[in-house]
Amino acid sequence: MGNVTYRHFDPWRPSPVKEESRSQIVESHYFNVDRVAFESSQVGHFERYILHENNGDTVAVLAVTKDNRIPFVEQYRIPTHRWTLEIPAGHATSPSERPLDVAMRKLRQEAGFEAEHYTQFGRFINTPSFSTQHTSMFLATGLTAVDRSSIGPESPRSNVRLYTVDEAYRMVLNGVIVDAKSVIAVLRAHCGLDDVQQH
Repeated sequence: MGNVTYRHFDPWRPSPVKEESRSQIVESHYFNVDRVAFESSQVGHFERYILHENNGDTVAVLAVTKDNRIPFVEQYRIPTHRWTLEIPAGHATSPSERPLDVAMRKLRQEAGFEAEHYTQFGRFINTPSFSTQHTSMFLATGLTAVDRSSIGPESPRSNVRLYTVDEAYRMVLNGVIVDAKSVIAVLRAHCGLDDVQQH
């Protein structure tokens, strides 16, 4: 992260709207959906649907092999009806599973690697217009190949592809890698990872 603030910004200013009521309309393992009513001095009464995830942050893993390549997993995504290239990622399966535990599990399950070192290097809000979902990002190094497990019905045995940072960066620029967490990870790697401390 740079030390220069280019625009002063206060994210904790008072809210311009007042929440009046909230009711849960969808409940699932990973997320719930609420119908929320608000009041605004400018537009009056209005409603929004808000998705909030359960069991903490989504976790994504930027793994780097000893020959400086990043594993990407081929995933078939039903909502967009297309295959994507994504870094390993997922959700906690219970409130007690820590983000680091999720990172270790998803790297092993999806990419077929275990790592000696994990360092959290970022966190972002996925879709702040309608969701509370945050993604915590981990750098994983010192990789060892292990057996993978099945991913799920959408991609029961997808391929893992290894690309250098420069190759992945060009794929981001060319619109081949379009998954947001993967784009963010590749751009961060392209800027350099020397300042990410290993634990």
